[in-house]
Amino acid sequence: MKTKFINGVSSSPSMALGLLVTENALEVQPDTEDECKEIIRPDEPDQDTKRKAYLWCKDFLHGAWKTVTEEDFQISIIRGGLSNKLFLCALPDIQTSVGDEPRNVLLRLYGAILQMSCNKGEPRQSNKENLFQGAEAMVLESVMFAILAERELGPKLFGIFPQGRLEQFVPSRKLDTVELSMPSISAEIAEKMAKFHGMRMPFNKEPKWLFGTIDKYLNQVMRLTFTRESHMLKFARLMSCNLPQEMENLKSLLDSTHSPVVFCHNDCQEGNILLLSGCEGTDRQKLMLIDFEYSSYNYRGFDIGNHFCEWMYDYTNDKFPFFHVNSKNYPTKAQQLHFIGSYLSETEQGFENLSAEDQMKLKEELFVEANRFALASHFFWGLWSMIQARISTIEFGYMEYAMARFDAYFEQKRSLGV
Repeated sequence: MKTKFINGVSSSPSMALGLLVTENALEVQPDTEDECKEIIRPDEPDQDTKRKAYLWCKDFLHGAWKTVTEEDFQISIIRGGLSNKLFLCALPDIQTSVGDEPRNVLLRLYGAILQMSCNKGEPRQSNKENLFQGAEAMVLESVMFAILAERELGPKLFGIFPQGRLEQFVPSRKLDTVELSMPSISAEIAEKMAKFHGMRMPFNKEPKWLFGTIDKYLNQVMRLTFTRESHMLKFARLMSCNLPQEMENLKSLLDSTHSPVVFCHNDCQEGNILLLSGCEGTDRQKLMLIDFEYSSYNYRGFDIGNHFCEWMYDYTNDKFPFFHVNSKNYPTKAQQLHFIGSYLSETEQGFENLSAEDQMKLKEELFVEANRFALASHFFWGLWSMIQARISTIEFGYMEYAMARFDAYFEQKRSLGV
C-alpha cells in the first residue's frame, strides 16, 4: 500500500512489512541499532550484477541491444534498498539505433526482500511462509504491471525474469507535496485515478484488503513491546486511545457508508506520481501513476480519502523525524469538490449533462464518503508505522509518524462529528 522511499529504501506494509509479519506471529527485529547493518550501496554495480544486467538486456531487448558489447554496455545505480534495486541501463552514444528500440531502460531487481536476512533465528515454518508470501506478491505484482503497461496506464514492460524485470525508463520527476493542490495537477490525478478504478483486473474482487490488513496489524500492535524509552512513552500514549474500540467504531461507520468496490491504487501519494519531462506548463497529459504493487480491489472512498490525507505529509525533510506534517494542508471542501468533479466526469457517464443541482448532489455524496474513509487511511498507516517502529532499521521517525496519523484521525473524527 504505502511506498515511501526513505534514504533510498522502499518501506511498505505489503512487501517489506507484510513478509516480516505473518497472521499468527510477529517476528520482530531487536530494538537496537547494531543487529542489522545498513545496506552498502556502492557507486557502481558489482561485476556480477553488471554481467547479468548486460545479458538480460541482450536477451530481452531488440535492435542495437543485440550487438552492443559488454565493454560498451552502460549501467548505473538509481536506488538500492531492501525491497527493490533500480539500475539505469543504456546504449553508448556511439551505438546507432537499428529501429525503435529504447536507448535507456530501467532494470528492477527484487533485492533482499525474500532473504529476510535481518530476521535471525526465525522458525523454519515462518521462513517458508515468508518465502511463499514474497513469491506470491511478486507474481501478482508482475501480472498487474504487465496489464497496466499493455493498457498504457504505466511504464512499458520490456522483459520479465525471476530476479526482476526491464521497464521503460520514463524521463520525469516525482511530484512535490505542494503540487498536489495545484488545480490542473489535482484534476489530472483525479482523472488518472478514475481510469484506474475503471479497470477490470484478474484478481480477487472481494474488498478483503482494508479491514483484513487492519485487523492483522491491530492484533500485532497489541502485542508489541519496546525497550527504547522514547518509543515506550509514545506507544503508551497511543495505546491509551483504546484502539480496539476505535476500530470497531470505525468499522460500524464505514459499514454504513456506501462505497463501490473498484480496483484501487491504494497509495496515491506524491512520490508515486510522476511529472513527465517536457510536459510542465502544457495542457497535455503530464502525469503517470507508478508503484502498483500494493493495488487491489478496495473501497473507492479509501483511495480518494487516502490521497486527500497525503496532502498533509511531506517526506522530504532531511532531519529527524524525516517528514513534515501540516494539518492545514488537508484539502478544503472546495479543493475536494474540484477533484471529485474531475473524477466523476471520468467515471459517471453523462455527468456533464446533468443539472448543476444533480452534479452537486453526486459530488456531496462522494465528499462524505471520501472523508469518512480518510479515517481508515489514518488508522491503517498509524498501525503500520507503529509496527515499523519496532522492526525497521530505516532511519525514519515511525513512532512520530504514527502519532501524527492518529492525531489526524481524531481531529478528522471531530470535524465529521462522528
